[in-house]
Amino acid sequence: MSLQDYKSFEPVKAKHEIVFIGRSNVGKSTIMRELIGAKVKVGRRPGVTQKPNYYQFGDLLITDMPGYGYMKGVDRAKQERIKDLIVKYFEDNASRILCAVQVVDAKAFADIVDRWDGRGEIPIDIELNDFLYDLDLDVIVAVNKMDKIHPSAWDEFLDGICDRLHMLPPWNQWTDKVAPIVAKKGEINVLGKLLRERLRKAGLEKYVNVINVKQGLSSK
Repeated sequence: MSLQDYKSFEPVKAKHEIVFIGRSNVGKSTIMRELIGAKVKVGRRPGVTQKPNYYQFGDLLITDMPGYGYMKGVDRAKQERIKDLIVKYFEDNASRILCAVQVVDAKAFADIVDRWDGRGEIPIDIELNDFLYDLDLDVIVAVNKMDKIHPSAWDEFLDGICDRLHMLPPWNQWTDKVAPIVAKKGEINVLGKLLRERLRKAGLEKYVNVINVKQGLSSK
């Protein structure tokens, strides 16, 4: 069955869900591997994941959504179709989504957003973030690939990301919603702790250990 045949992504029954969303090649699949030990296909080519990857833990579903934006070898119409299906998925399942984790690239995010702004267009990343908040979802911004930023510039970059996402800087007043990580090095501690907090808050203590807490980023 081709993507065009789908009116929505395949339904998976669950009472609670955590969804990961972000641009293609931003590191979502690596995060899933480190965070829950998922055996997922990880590649350098944008667009490897074109339909959701689901990981079921009893009544808890953890979902890795397809990346949006540029996908090498994927025509524009199909990219738009994937985007539409992502939107429909969130609309259809908003009532069970405990948290949406929007993954962004620490170094590239500001440049991408500013380039779209410069053309007088709403950046997809901002449009998505606004959409998630319009659905009244709890959103965590996972800022991946922090190792590409010199430690002395972390605050500047994180402030810039928050500012573009309509979150008043400084970023460190948003530590319950912003998680700087380096997934490829297993430095996911900040994100893991935030997700465990969400599970506890929802009364889902039995699923807390599904989320791995390894190590954090080195201090500046």
